Amino acid sequence: MSTSQARFPMEGFLNRLDQVFAEQRGPEVARMLLEEGVARAQELDDQPALLTLRNEQAGFFRSIGAHDEALEAADAALTLVADLGLEGTDAQTTTLINVATAQRAAGKTADARVTYAQALDGARRLFGPDDRRLAALHNNLSLAIADAGEPEAALAEQREALAILTRATTDPDADVDIAMTHANLAHSCAAVGDPGGADEHARRAIDLFRAAGATDDPHMAAALAAHASTLISAGDAAGAVDRYEEALAIVERAYGPQSEAAEVTRDNLDQARQLRDAIAGESGAAAVDPDPAPTPAEVRDPAPASARVQHVPGLELARRYWLEHGKPMLDAQFPDFAGRIAAGLVGHGSECYGFDDAVSTDHDFGVGFCLWLTEADHELIGADLQRAYDGLPDTFEGVPVRPALAAHGQKRSGVFEIGAFFESITGLRQAPSADEPHVWLSLDEATLAAATNGEVFADPHGAFGAARGGFQRMPPDVWLTHLSRRLGMLAQAGQYNVPRMLSRGDGEAAWLAVGEFVRSAASTVFLLNKPAQVGYLPYYKWQFAALRRLSDRPLSRLPQVYGELTAVMRVASAACLGGEAFGEGGKGASVASAQLTERIEAVCAAIGAELRVQGLSGSDATFLEHHRPELAAKISDPWLRQQ
Repeated sequence: MSTSQARFPMEGFLNRLDQVFAEQRGPEVARMLLEEGVARAQELDDQPALLTLRNEQAGFFRSIGAHDEALEAADAALTLVADLGLEGTDAQTTTLINVATAQRAAGKTADARVTYAQALDGARRLFGPDDRRLAALHNNLSLAIADAGEPEAALAEQREALAILTRATTDPDADVDIAMTHANLAHSCAAVGDPGGADEHARRAIDLFRAAGATDDPHMAAALAAHASTLISAGDAAGAVDRYEEALAIVERAYGPQSEAAEVTRDNLDQARQLRDAIAGESGAAAVDPDPAPTPAEVRDPAPASARVQHVPGLELARRYWLEHGKPMLDAQFPDFAGRIAAGLVGHGSECYGFDDAVSTDHDFGVGFCLWLTEADHELIGADLQRAYDGLPDTFEGVPVRPALAAHGQKRSGVFEIGAFFESITGLRQAPSADEPHVWLSLDEATLAAATNGEVFADPHGAFGAARGGFQRMPPDVWLTHLSRRLGMLAQAGQYNVPRMLSRGDGEAAWLAVGEFVRSAASTVFLLNKPAQVGYLPYYKWQFAALRRLSDRPLSRLPQVYGELTAVMRVASAACLGGEAFGEGGKGASVASAQLTERIEAVCAAIGAELRVQGLSGSDATFLEHHRPELAAKISDPWLRQQ
């Protein structure tokens, strides 16, 4: 750009952008302003200004959950760094940080760790050992490490950041950066099972933000959320509600009420409120239900008590086997690759879901784990690593090694190339993109459950977690489509056809309709709890076990549906097929039919209420089909809207 050309008015533009945020004019206004700024800078051919604007865009799009656009802006910024010859400068380091943060938010953990490491190398050359920017990098890197399932390593990075800031600060009792670091430490302490440390760091962070007058800082919301989590663990759901309410107000002001951050915070708040109300209800006088639905505690494990006590869950055995034999083997025999190999247990088998018991040991059961490599690493060492795995002890704690092949011939443990592993379960080497809704719809929930269940014991490189995360994050439009379909089946099979078939005396058809209703209700519960947070509904054998476990979670949505569905199935056996429980003849059948219809409507009423709580529908209709148009209106993809 020649000196005679007009320059982009950056200072005035940034002031306008700050004003938009300060006046809470919403993300769409900010988006439009940034797009206008980019277009003007391109028109002026002002490349330095364009670099600043692309960095601003990357941060903004990331904050509202527009991850593809954030990555696009970040890539454009990196290209500008190269075009301007800024390698090795402060501008490159700043851009690398923005790129890495966008990558992490988009679930590209492995890429983020690499980019953060590049930024850290540059920062160490450019900045002094007590430079705040160095502390910020350690904080950011810690978050990517935590995403990879290494909370202890994340803690180490955060403690390094805190040490730098403590040396650099002039006001340790009102330092926003120190407050932010304490907020990160609170989350990490909770992840490693240190609730006392989590509570201490969360309280310290909140005090610092308030002392600094930074109560509208989004990081303050993170500290409040961390403290809310520790309060829930301590049994103070009412205190957690207060913290989440304060956090939500901050997030909505900063990013808008429709942002991803606001949605997550709102979900946490709603669940905390449910827990608070449940606790309050337990302390008061309970109404007596003349025909109460079974509670989770009333459903018994078929295995005898002695067997349940003796059985060690397969996931726990796998983790111990990995720590005692697998990890030392990698460190000793493959030291150059140990930092690139993921380990865990995911896939088919009751132990991968955590549902195994003494009965499970009669077939395909044993101790073992999976090792996942990138395609390039698998080509280099896959065969050697498999031989080393095969050389591990063939029994552990008295349990034989898990058969490498299940009875149906599918490999379930040992060494895998990441893409091939997911292809063996889903038919796809990687998750479909958001613009491939037809492919997403071809993946049923049971398949996605098998691809995302279990535990990842270590993922230092992050490649496996990134691939797995792709399957965990169902695009919003696809999620809404699945939810709408389930509502349609609940209405058609349960609310319409069950009573209709019973009135015709066709008990067998009514029984089949009940089955469709129960399956759709179970799926709806998991969808409304968000698969990225609770997983997907597994295949039929484990659906009630999964519902029972989900209903026991402290902040579960629709926990009552499990008991209602149990009652539906119990009453349906009499209403549809006859039985002594309600007496013989028309009177008994009539009573059972009425109770079955009542239970079905109770499930549908609970789901309708949850739709309203989540802002998915404003309808008060009891017939769930009437909620579907409101869901369809929220689907942006025209093809999906017609499904």
